[in-house]
Amino acid sequence: MVFNKLKKALKRFVDTVSETIATKEIKEDDIEPLLEELTIGLIESDVALEVAEEIGELVKKRLLGTKIPRFKDVKQYVIDTLSTVIEEIVSRNYKPVDIVGEAKNREPGNPMRILFFGVNGVGKTTTIAKIAYLLKRNGVTPVIAAADTFRAGAQEQLRMHAEKLGVPFIGGRYGADPASVVYDAIEYARARGYRVVLADTAGRMHTDEDLMEELRKITRVAKPDYKVLVVDALTGNDAVEQARFFDEAVGIDFVILTKVDADVKGGSALTITAVINKPILFLGVGQRYEDLEPFNPKEYVKKLLEGLA
Repeated sequence: MVFNKLKKALKRFVDTVSETIATKEIKEDDIEPLLEELTIGLIESDVALEVAEEIGELVKKRLLGTKIPRFKDVKQYVIDTLSTVIEEIVSRNYKPVDIVGEAKNREPGNPMRILFFGVNGVGKTTTIAKIAYLLKRNGVTPVIAAADTFRAGAQEQLRMHAEKLGVPFIGGRYGADPASVVYDAIEYARARGYRVVLADTAGRMHTDEDLMEELRKITRVAKPDYKVLVVDALTGNDAVEQARFFDEAVGIDFVILTKVDADVKGGSALTITAVINKPILFLGVGQRYEDLEPFNPKEYVKKLLEGLA
């Protein structure tokens, strides 16, 4: 993870608070301007206003009135406070899911169905390939379905990944009914004993009502076990708007955050978990198939606060 801007905002707060309260009790007049600066720094790092303000209030509640003895490491105390507060926020609704384990325990002929949603350009196709790679590496061969019959090149891209990974691919002609493609993929998996179907969907602008109706139809036909939204960490607060819209349209179970390795701001993970109350399932941290990390709140916070002391 990069997150340079967010790290700098947090480090600036830690350093300033440590200098201010090194030898005295923490009072409201001392900490208010520092919390205001922290809030601004968080917002500039793509943390949504409401989340930045909540972090400030929670930190204030924990620090206010605290008297730290001279021999105590003040800086570490402030870091520990931030760690507790941020972990509390990113842990909300956190639900680790063992996709591989579930797939292995699935009865052949009753495939686990995972639908992937997201606007064009967020890395959805690559993410599906990464999930397919993860499954196959663990002994489960999935079926990939290309239900984006709208965008030129969408099926070719996914077919290329499927061939490279050596997994079955089900597509349809351009302009075909996307729901029928997913249906065909599920029937193909049932007939041949495959345990998982990974289905891509169209990703036109999330404000496109025709697209939303198309996705609702696919969802009704597929009866998915999981509906996963793929969002680009680099889009900042727009990722939250996308998540809200897709969740209202089809109901999202999990989020996969892509391009985290290039995210110099770092606020998207904080914002998504707090604002739309949906857990992050994986982080995309590169272009290789293996560059997919399970999201873990403790590890996220640990990496975020590394080097602040």
